[in-house]
Amino acid sequence: QVQLVESGGGLVQPGGSLRLSCAASGSIFSAYAMGWYRRVPGKQRDMVAVITSGGNTNYADSVKGRFIISRDNVKNTVDLQMNSLKPEDTAVYYCVQSRYRVSFEPAYWGQGTQVTISS
Repeated sequence: QVQLVESGGGLVQPGGSLRLSCAASGSIFSAYAMGWYRRVPGKQRDMVAVITSGGNTNYADSVKGRFIISRDNVKNTVDLQMNSLKPEDTAVYYCVQSRYRVSFEPAYWGQGTQVTISS
């Protein structure tokens, strides 16, 4: 059974940085695209960043140039480095595994980690 466990959320001031990490188990990690989604209360979950099994990345326009997604296929982890954080980045962030190697269709979700940007 696939398990995705996020860590690294918290409270940060605007302009600060946070690094989220997701540890995956229960599947051949390197065979699947991975991603981070987020949800603001009352809204649907939106894609933040995805990375294919080969390391190609794609970002939501709202985070381009500020966030970096990376993966380690030996440690079975996927990280999200978040810089220049804004109050509108406040959300619950979810680690997601795709059904596919390149294209992204969410198949498994972590439990989520809260990120709050506030002074």
